Amino acid sequence: MKIIERQIKIRGGNIPYILKRKMGVRYMRLTINKKGELIATLPFFIKISYLENFIKNKSDWILKKITQVKEKPLGLLQKGDRKDYLENKEVARRLILKKLEGFNEFYHCQYNQVSIRNQHSRWGSCSSRGNLNFNWRVVYLPQKYLDYLVVHELCHLKELNHSPKFWELVAQEIPDYREIKKMMREL
Repeated sequence: MKIIERQIKIRGGNIPYILKRKMGVRYMRLTINKKGELIATLPFFIKISYLENFIKNKSDWILKKITQVKEKPLGLLQKGDRKDYLENKEVARRLILKKLEGFNEFYHCQYNQVSIRNQHSRWGSCSSRGNLNFNWRVVYLPQKYLDYLVVHELCHLKELNHSPKFWELVAQEIPDYREIKKMMREL
């Protein structure tokens, strides 16, 4: 894959974009990433002039999307860097272990390792081996969200899926889990 940084003039302004030329790609594709950058993926057999005409034809969509992304505040999962992770990792571990201990008095689950990770796309996970993983950014969560997250992962120790039986287990301790789950998607 070949990556080139370029610029194109749209409506009197220069818009930077990242050109990715890939083998095996059959069609052009324009995307706006979470940083508000325009990414153009292009097969090797299409000329750049054709791409730039395509970008100009899609300029309304491109400018609208870039504005939307740049105006939207970063979600909690995107905040912080490695330094923040190292500073908060043990705080997050203590917080999670305390919550696990409390909720496990009700659920009585066996779990193995509890890991605190620096992830950018998930709050937690449970492996089939009984290992629980949590994002260090839990230190920023309101208590009811943290409670939901811990209960969610504990319940996966009994039901490693999202079946109705799983959600019944979650509801035993977090009856308003549906609203919390919906709100966490927006964090």
